Amino acid sequence: MRFLLRISGLIDAVNNGIGKLVYWLVLAAVVVSSVNAVVRYSINYSSNAWLELQWYLFAAIFMLCSGYTFLRNEHIRIDIILGRFSRRAQAAVDVFGIVVFLFPMAILIMWLSWPMFMDSFRTGEMSSDAGGLIRWPAKLLVPVGFFLLSAQGLSELIKRIAFLAGVIDQPGEKMHSH
Repeated sequence: MRFLLRISGLIDAVNNGIGKLVYWLVLAAVVVSSVNAVVRYSINYSSNAWLELQWYLFAAIFMLCSGYTFLRNEHIRIDIILGRFSRRAQAAVDVFGIVVFLFPMAILIMWLSWPMFMDSFRTGEMSSDAGGLIRWPAKLLVPVGFFLLSAQGLSELIKRIAFLAGVIDQPGEKMHSH
């Protein structure tokens, strides 16, 4: 179990590092959006590339931080009932949810999105809008984001099982706080 917890710690560190790097993408998205708006309204000039760059940055923020969000236990939950359960029961429900819902969904999306990325990459797919950007970087974000989410799911599964086995005292930073 200690070996698995070290793997969990490594996954946590990777997603934590990616999450902190992506903070800078938020700043980049704000700057690009602001400059685009100022230029559009001050000199009446706009570019589809700048608009698409904003979308790509938003997609990168959303997809690359999915694992980080799970690590921080900040994903959306409705805990009206589950919040009344013991921590052990909550951990057991999390194990069930990760195995039955998260892994199949994330693996299926990775599996289905990879060929779309590869096709886009091989063909050099471009935006259909004049002056638009290449499409494959945005399409790559989908399988990468779901890989990071799956990896964090594995880490959380390891921690929940270790908690249920009595190996660790607490399975995550926050548990069911929303």
